[in-house]
Amino acid sequence: MNTTVPDDAFLSELARQIASRLIARRERMATAESCTGGLIAKVLTDLAGSSAWFERGIVSYSNEAKGELLGVPEATLARFGAVSGPTVIAMADGLRARAPVAWTVSVSGIAGPSGEVPGKPVGTVFIGWSGAGIATASSRFQFAGDRDAVRRRTVEAALQGLIDLLDTR
Repeated sequence: MNTTVPDDAFLSELARQIASRLIARRERMATAESCTGGLIAKVLTDLAGSSAWFERGIVSYSNEAKGELLGVPEATLARFGAVSGPTVIAMADGLRARAPVAWTVSVSGIAGPSGEVPGKPVGTVFIGWSGAGIATASSRFQFAGDRDAVRRRTVEAALQGLIDLLDTR
């Protein structure tokens, strides 16, 4: 992953790449976001015509929202915490079960400048991807920089991860 903070033009290019792949497949996607607060959905919907392939974005900042809106089990949150692989997998799967989409991306992390917990310093982010016919997967990232940098790097990693999945399926 690039160490520079991605700018709007770069993130827009990633969104265009996703759009072209989803349009060609006649598939749609949705996002479940915590630490990015809807930034992934914003980048995607900044593209004119995004309603053809982007169905919805859920900002589930609190644990209550993760449970209510996405069906993340309380036991998962209690055992692993909101910032964890099992939680983003549950977020991605829960959204895909609730939305008429082929693909979902989920994120949860500690964007800072505070909020770190033992074993999860500021910049820790988990991203999940779910799609028809694939096992839902998650990856852990450790991003450097201020709150904006962590969030923008999260958007980049989430979108690039989806592009990679679309290219292999």
